[in-house]
Order: sequence, then structure tokens, then C-alpha cells
Amino acid sequence: MYAFIHYSMNTYTDQEWGFGNEDLQLFNPSDLDCRQWARVCKQAGMRGIIFTAKHHCGFCMWPSQYTEYSVKNTPWKQGKGDVVRELADACREEGLKFAVYLSPWDRNHPEYGRKEYVTYFRNQLRELLTNYGDIFEVWFDGANGGDGWYGGANEKRTIDRTTYYEWPETYRMIRLLQPHCLIWNDGSDRGDLRWVGTEAGNVGETNWSLLNKDGEVTWNMLHYGLEDGDSWVPGETNTSIRPGWFYHETENAHVKSLSKLMDTYYKSVGRNSTLLLNFPIAPNGRIHPIDSLRGIAFNKMIHEVFKTDLAANAKKHTKKNETIIDFGKPTAFNRFVAEEDIRYGQRVKKFSLEAEINGKWQPLKDALVEQGDGLTTIGHRRIICFPTVNATRLRLTILDAKCQPVIKRTSVYLAPELTADIPDSGEKRSSNLHFFFSSPKQMMIDWDTEQTITAFRYLPPQNTKEGMVTHYSLWASTDWSNWTKVASGEFSNIVNNPIWQTIKFPSVKARILRLDAESLAEGERMAFDDIEVMNE
Repeated sequence: MYAFIHYSMNTYTDQEWGFGNEDLQLFNPSDLDCRQWARVCKQAGMRGIIFTAKHHCGFCMWPSQYTEYSVKNTPWKQGKGDVVRELADACREEGLKFAVYLSPWDRNHPEYGRKEYVTYFRNQLRELLTNYGDIFEVWFDGANGGDGWYGGANEKRTIDRTTYYEWPETYRMIRLLQPHCLIWNDGSDRGDLRWVGTEAGNVGETNWSLLNKDGEVTWNMLHYGLEDGDSWVPGETNTSIRPGWFYHETENAHVKSLSKLMDTYYKSVGRNSTLLLNFPIAPNGRIHPIDSLRGIAFNKMIHEVFKTDLAANAKKHTKKNETIIDFGKPTAFNRFVAEEDIRYGQRVKKFSLEAEINGKWQPLKDALVEQGDGLTTIGHRRIICFPTVNATRLRLTILDAKCQPVIKRTSVYLAPELTADIPDSGEKRSSNLHFFFSSPKQMMIDWDTEQTITAFRYLPPQNTKEGMVTHYSLWASTDWSNWTKVASGEFSNIVNNPIWQTIKFPSVKARILRLDAESLAEGERMAFDDIEVMNE
């Protein structure tokens, strides 16, 4: 895992994309502290930081000699500041790697769309690669061309992204100046890493670290890789801890919950990918306390889940494509981790997991994806999540592989129940809640003790209409027998605007809440990205 840091003029205009004509006087943070950024990211488990040195608005976070549109002409530190320098130094002090994001699109520069701009762009890149020490990655955004200020032209400019930037020459410069630097680029010229086709924080259950060196790349290739690809191009899953990439005060109540972050971890790191998690900087120049506490709690939960490998003291029996882990007695577990030795490539195409329960072998059902006739791909790391079982033995069987598999790790864990997240904005969340589906359209939420409940929040699936609840009823009980309806109705416009839905009601005492999906946008099974319950 490593971090994105998004910070630019957009932070002060409350935008995601700046137009390129933002007033330089806006940039004057009161308490900019790059060491705080680095400390937070380190405590959140990140190994490095990628910083938005220049976003689409063209504003440079370092005193570039090639433009006046940079920190050197702002009130901050009387124009003597350099955010890139301060962050690069802070990363090294904290033992983190440092990298830069440089937007190819520049809505400020008058020559964008013409050959002169490409020279300017390379000059900027050369500054970043020669003045700030070792750079572990260069990130080139895929947004290119459109409306912009462009030095006062105020027009729309389009480019052919496959040829305009002359990427081969730029790549040669990067290799010369920073031989160990990775290149992220989702254009036709392959970088070393690939985008996974979404910013939602997940990569495909099947994930090959391969693409072809040349040729068209479809969305399926980005999301799942290419089984027979000729080049090693692993996926990098990028997502933000908030809905947006830049800081917006209105999103303080929508920082991703701990359960959502863990789900992201399982669907990125647990699916043969790296995770690039964004922390936006607030206008005062610091990571917001909500974001920092959530990130640190995320890292602590990862360590808690993977603290004790139950397979470490078990007996392992391996014969050809089968490994049996014998615990010697019934043992509770709900996570399985496998890793291939990728020095020899990625080989496993399909595998199965079975648990011996009461003397009988039973297939383990993956909680993230139906197992069907087998699970697919392992790669650097695969984490399989499933409901807790008590089993004496666990069996991994490689069902199909390109050639003889080289498995270097098989581990088993018992993940603890997730407790409540840190409150977002003064509201209290119920602690020790557990949830499960009692039927495809009914969710039960259970506590250890009776609670006084005041609101329920539902975040629908973000990338599909499948399972999205459009009409609901909400019921409460203290004894599993007597139920009181506390609310019912419609989530208006949820299909077109799938944001948090809040159901408020007069306070009610409950040990169990039941959410009934009276109607779904599509499909037959209720789905969600996150849930929250508020109490007094």
C-alpha cells in the first residue's frame, strides 16, 4: 500500500478540476505541515507517497522555472516555499518512498495542444526527476484535453493522446534520470503499471499481472489483466478515502468507514494488486483528523486480522497440486491467504478450497464471489474471505495452471468482528453490530446489548444497479419475536445519484434492526457498499 496526496488550487475553490485561471492569491495555507502528512501515511501503513505536483489546472506545487503559475508567486511563505521539497524531505525522514503525479493536461498553459507544450511538459518533468532525490513512481493522469483557460483563450482543445505527448521519448528520459522509477500511464504506450478500470477501489477476482506490449487495451484487460499477455504490467488499484480526490468540507461525514476500507483491501491487495489510497489535504495544509484517524484505524485492523497465522503451527502435507493444512483439532477461521513466487511468473489459473468439518470435506464459500467450479488466479497475494468455520483440516487444490505452480505461502486467520467506526461528525454509531442476510431481500443487524437507535444509513452499490434498494421498510425488535415498523418509503433518485441515504425516525430501543428491500432497481438480491446505524 502507498498513498496519494491530492492538494492544489482545487482545495481552495472547492472543485475537483480547476479551469486554469484560479487566482494565485488563494494559495496561502495557515498550517501546511508535510511532516504531518508523512507521519499519518506511515501510521496508516503506507510505504510511500505520490504527490500531485501539478493537477489539470496547471498550478505547480514547486517553484518551476518554466512558468509563473506556481507557488513562487503566491502569498505562502512570501513565494519562497516548495511543497514538493518539503514533502520529499518529510518522506525520507519517515522512511517512506516519494513519487510525483504530473498531469499531462494543463488548462493554464497557452501552448497546450501544440508541440511547444510537450517541450514545456518534459522540462517540468526533468525538474521533478533531478531536484528531489529518488522517485519511485511517476503518475500520468489519463484526462487529456477539453475546455480550459489556456492563457486567456478560454476554448476547447483536443489532442490525439496516442501521439501528442510523444511518450517513447519521455519514457527514455525517465529511464535515464531515474532508472528504478515505475511509470503509471493508461495510454496506448504501456507504462510499468496499469489502471484497473475503476476508482471504486477494486480489481477483478481474476487478475493477471500481464498485458501485451502493443495493441488495444479494453476495459476487461485493465480490470482482469490478460492471461496470455507478453509483458508484466501489474494492476494498481487507486481510490480515495473520501468520495472526491480533493478536500471538500461537505464530505467530512462521508469518509470511508473502516468496514469499507477493509473491503477495499481485500478487493485490491487481496486480489494481486497494490492499493493506492488517497488522503486529500484540507485548506489549512494538513490531513483532516477524521481522515487520519480512519487511516490509522485501517492499518491497525489489517494488523489485527493478520496477527496470528493459524497454519504456522499446523502440519502441512503437500503432494503435487494439493496442500492439506491439519490443525489437529477443530479450529475457527475465516480468512485464507496464498501467494505464488512471482519470480517465476504467475501460473495458477484456478483453485479450490475445502474444509473438513465433522469428518466431511466441504467447499468453502468465498464471501466476496461465488466459488462455482473454482476460484481463479493467485499471483503475488490472494486473500479469500468466508464465513467463520470450525474445521480440523483445510485443503487447497490447484485445479488448473499454466505450468507447475510455485506456492510460497499458505496462511489461515480468524478475523475479529468489526466494531464501530470512528464517529464522522459528532453523531454516535452503534458499537458491536453484526449483520447478515436472512433472505435475499432482508438484512438483519444485531447488537450484543439493547441500543437506543435514531437513524439508519444505507450506501448503495457504486458500480452497478444490481441489488440497489429503491423502496424499503425498517423494523426494530428487542427479542426477535415482536417487531415494530420504524420507517418505510422510497430512496428518491437513488439510481441516478447513488449516495448515502439517511433514514431518521423517533428514537427507539432495539437489539435487532431489520431492513426489508420492498423493491430493487435490478436483480433479486439486496446489495450495499456500506451501512451505518446511529444511536443516542
